[in-house]
Amino acid sequence: MTLDPQTQFLLQQMEAAGAPPLYTLPVEAARAMVLEHPFPPVPFGPLASIEDRAIPGPAGDIPVRIYTPEGVGPFPVLVYYHGGGFVILNLDSHDSLCRALAGGAGCLTISVDYRLAPEHKFPAAPDDCLAALRWAAANAAELGGDPAQIVVGGDSAGGNLATVVALLARDAGGPPLAGQLLFCPVTQHYDTGFPSYTENAEGYFLTKSDMTWFSDHYLRSPGDVDDFRASPLRATELSGLPPALVITAEYDPLRDEAEAYAQRLVEAGVPTTLTRYPGVIHDFVMMAGVIDLGQQGIAEANAWLKQIYA
Repeated sequence: MTLDPQTQFLLQQMEAAGAPPLYTLPVEAARAMVLEHPFPPVPFGPLASIEDRAIPGPAGDIPVRIYTPEGVGPFPVLVYYHGGGFVILNLDSHDSLCRALAGGAGCLTISVDYRLAPEHKFPAAPDDCLAALRWAAANAAELGGDPAQIVVGGDSAGGNLATVVALLARDAGGPPLAGQLLFCPVTQHYDTGFPSYTENAEGYFLTKSDMTWFSDHYLRSPGDVDDFRASPLRATELSGLPPALVITAEYDPLRDEAEAYAQRLVEAGVPTTLTRYPGVIHDFVMMAGVIDLGQQGIAEANAWLKQIYA
């Protein structure tokens, strides 16, 4: 396939802007650069309320943002983990995407601001994310949600955290989950030979060098690569996980590892929908303000969520 024209135009704009490659920057400079130049907001509809809270975590309070849809509850629940390579981005960077999911699927959405690396290396992020899921399950009714209908979701690094939390919850005997929503998820660390890592190593927004930079900051040592909490593709057993929607992008270094994870879910008997969007780049749903296929990806996610909750 060829690049989607809107995606190609966006890449040309990025190149013309002349920003330094992410992997060449110190962490604080990288965070500042991506927050100072955000993508246009994802289109979203009205909500009943949005509330910021701090919830207890394993190493102090975890900030969360709670999006309540219009209508009469109890609402099904989506616990959402933002992307950003475990190093960058936050609640604000993913605000419009969470609004679009909450309103589009009619679900109470809890966005989690887990601890970032390198200040807090692995496994701080999955520890926070599991704590947030447990808090959501324990407090769903008070928030107007249904604790029996919880989906975990995320994009990129957040997709990694969502499926890791699903594994941890399964092994701990709960909280029970209705599904896992995974946009362009990280399922392992570093290049282990998948073709997409070579085909899309440069020139398509997220690069192979960026991913190495992220993993170097996130992991404590090379041995962490083999821990399923970092690399869920290396989990020995995937049976017993909730149904999954895995959305991938053709021009993404992570395409093949995400699709390999989806295939392993299928082989383990987990009801799984895998959709590869042609012509687009990593985390294209975050670019739905300028890429129509991003809006299609969000619409597919909302339709799948409604089906899961039904």
